[in-house]
Amino acid sequence: MNIRRSYSSFALVVSIWAVIAAPGALAQSIDPGQPTVLITGSNRGIGLAFAQYYSAEGWNVIATVRNPDDADELQALAASNAHLVVEQLDVTDYARIDELAAEYAATPIDVLINNAGVYGDRGKQEWDVLDPQTFHDINAINVLGPLRMSEAFADHVAMSKQKKIVSITSGAGSVSPDRIAGGGVFYAISKAALNMAMRQARVQLEPRGIIVAAIAPGIVYTDMLATNRPSLVPRSRAPEESVAGIAAVIASLDHTYDGRPRNHDGSVLPW
Repeated sequence: MNIRRSYSSFALVVSIWAVIAAPGALAQSIDPGQPTVLITGSNRGIGLAFAQYYSAEGWNVIATVRNPDDADELQALAASNAHLVVEQLDVTDYARIDELAAEYAATPIDVLINNAGVYGDRGKQEWDVLDPQTFHDINAINVLGPLRMSEAFADHVAMSKQKKIVSITSGAGSVSPDRIAGGGVFYAISKAALNMAMRQARVQLEPRGIIVAAIAPGIVYTDMLATNRPSLVPRSRAPEESVAGIAAVIASLDHTYDGRPRNHDGSVLPW
């Protein structure tokens, strides 16, 4: 018998068990008796309002943000809530998406909210000055990011009780003749593409009992709106108001949902 090899194997097992059993930040943050939500783009606006809403409801909240050190309000919320954890994540960093999915491999995620999104430089997506790189950058975040997140966290959602994936879309992506397109060309295209991406995800995930939905927040006062569509600011609502509506729609989703994009008030978004 090779005593040295046996001891090494035993030491390895003990080391692995110690890591698993250690009461780290993740283990301390997740209450298995409560539902869990993962939110992308949680540092401000609608994403921050989602983190605040679900924290107040007693949920476990995994709030992701590209630069945690710059997310002061989110960090303050986490400091006062033992069941909110802040994670670094850029939805265009696919290696990091996989790493985060592995970190939470044993965690059921009841609701995945794909909120992270960008408007992009408006000056580079107007007619006659359409910039190809801006097109790729916007769609990488607004379309492929949610699709990749849905793929990477499908197992986590499937093992949960609620089994819901929600992506934040926009009326700007409507191709209905009843709506007038406005704003950035690439942004509007990305939201139309997002709706189709979620339809494709629904086809793949519905057999696993997962509900995939796209919900528009309406006109919400955010930095994005103030910078790119200032004329709409007087008609805007607070992020908290919009999120309360979206959360109610999410709560109402069941297997009778037909896959059509919804507004924050539950009405069907023309698309």
